[in-house]
Amino acid sequence: MECVQITVEEEQRDESQELLQHLPTEIGMGGNLLYLYQGFWCPQVSIKGMMLFQQHFKAQETDLILASIPKSGTTWLKALTYTIVNRSHHSLEKSPLLTNGPHGVVPFLEFDISSRNQFLEQDKLPEPRIFGTHSPYTALPCSVKDSAAKIVYVCRNPLDMFISYWKFSVNIPKENEKHLSLGDAFDKFCQGLHGYGPFWDHLLGYWKASLERPDKVLFLKYEDIKKNNVPYIKKLANFLGLPFSVEEEEQGLIEETSRLCSFESMKNYEATMTGTGPLGIPASAFLRKGQVGDSLNYLTPSMVSRVENLIQEKLQDSGLSFCLSSAFENSS
Repeated sequence: MECVQITVEEEQRDESQELLQHLPTEIGMGGNLLYLYQGFWCPQVSIKGMMLFQQHFKAQETDLILASIPKSGTTWLKALTYTIVNRSHHSLEKSPLLTNGPHGVVPFLEFDISSRNQFLEQDKLPEPRIFGTHSPYTALPCSVKDSAAKIVYVCRNPLDMFISYWKFSVNIPKENEKHLSLGDAFDKFCQGLHGYGPFWDHLLGYWKASLERPDKVLFLKYEDIKKNNVPYIKKLANFLGLPFSVEEEEQGLIEETSRLCSFESMKNYEATMTGTGPLGIPASAFLRKGQVGDSLNYLTPSMVSRVENLIQEKLQDSGLSFCLSSAFENSS
């Protein structure tokens, strides 16, 4: 009689599949299926990856975790962090960013590492390892939260984030999913029905962690970096423990880093024009406009007021705020 061997991964795959059958589901603002997992709406394409991340990722003391909600400056943060960390390894003109792209050099923990063995293989990477994640703070493995690994979180004006997310969803071909109208998608967004939402809980998790442990969690706003990125590049380098030397500053390395990682430059990377990003999506789809206040071109005043009231309600007494009106004024 032939003996059938079941691997640990097969057992865990069966367990995760059984768990998924019992989780609440909804259609999100992108027209995709979402699972309510540990208090957040996780996309079908990444929920198993999130579970694997929780089960198998073992943080190292020098790890750098770049966290965000989708369409909040993730690609930009990856490019800046990678360039800062690796500036002594190669010249900016020969940066692997040009041929591999930000998502190619900084993998997503939920998308790009899809098995226990692949997580184990990450132990062989040179330090410091850099990873991206959309997971909420509460969903991070204990090894990340309890170690000396550093976390950089970038957030964005929710109105601009919504429009960027909606446009991204509309422009990606889908099978068995329909594209939602702007109005329907907006209603879903305000209910927190989007990838890794509700956005207010996602923000607050990392915000509170940054207040409690500022040496471990750096909380950044997209709009602040966009307004004047040089001081924030310095701030990021200092937080990472890799400050720019006086000589590097005098040589203009911070400004060169800014130019290499600008939206205009990233759109012209070979990797952006010809390559693919996570889930096989064209790399160019991850870079749209990157403008502050672009949502003004799509949202009505009543929509803006609804989000302003929502933010006031959800973020009250937290110390975290967004100047939505001023963002719109700055775009005119």
